Amino acid sequence: MKVYTKTGDKGTTSLIGGTRVPKNDVRLESYGAVDELNSFLGLLRSKLQDEEIKSVILDIQNRLFAVGAQLACQIGENEQFPEYAQVKTEWIADLERYIDHMDEALPKMTRFIVYGEDELSAVCHVCRAVCRRSERLIISVSQEHIVEEELLKYINRLSDFLFVLARFLSPSEKKADFFRR
Repeated sequence: MKVYTKTGDKGTTSLIGGTRVPKNDVRLESYGAVDELNSFLGLLRSKLQDEEIKSVILDIQNRLFAVGAQLACQIGENEQFPEYAQVKTEWIADLERYIDHMDEALPKMTRFIVYGEDELSAVCHVCRAVCRRSERLIISVSQEHIVEEELLKYINRLSDFLFVLARFLSPSEKKADFFRR
């Protein structure tokens, strides 16, 4: 199978199921931003030394494929998304558990954070910013199309996770020297 199909040469592409839409459709913008987030998470993971954090990031990357798939599906009012495009409630709980664990090890925030103290936390903040953009686009999608409430919660919690992870990775934060699931 060739990488190029030429079917998008006139500015349209197919959603899952075959519906053709313009390449600037808000659904494509949203799952394109999720793909960009996944790419930056890959960059972050490639720079991490801690195997547990790398494993958590890899899990998130795999879960983002379900997020993207849901955004690429068009379903009717009484239909369910396919299993591969469903966001699980336990994914949200996982992020909350990670956030709480890292937050316990960090001092109380007393100032704004200027990004760029070190490469790892800076890349993490880039991931967070792309995640927030993804969230804004997904909200736009949800105003016109069906999007699971869990997807909105997951992407919101993911940006919170990335903010806390950036602090956790920052060398200037006084914190416990471990990350456990």
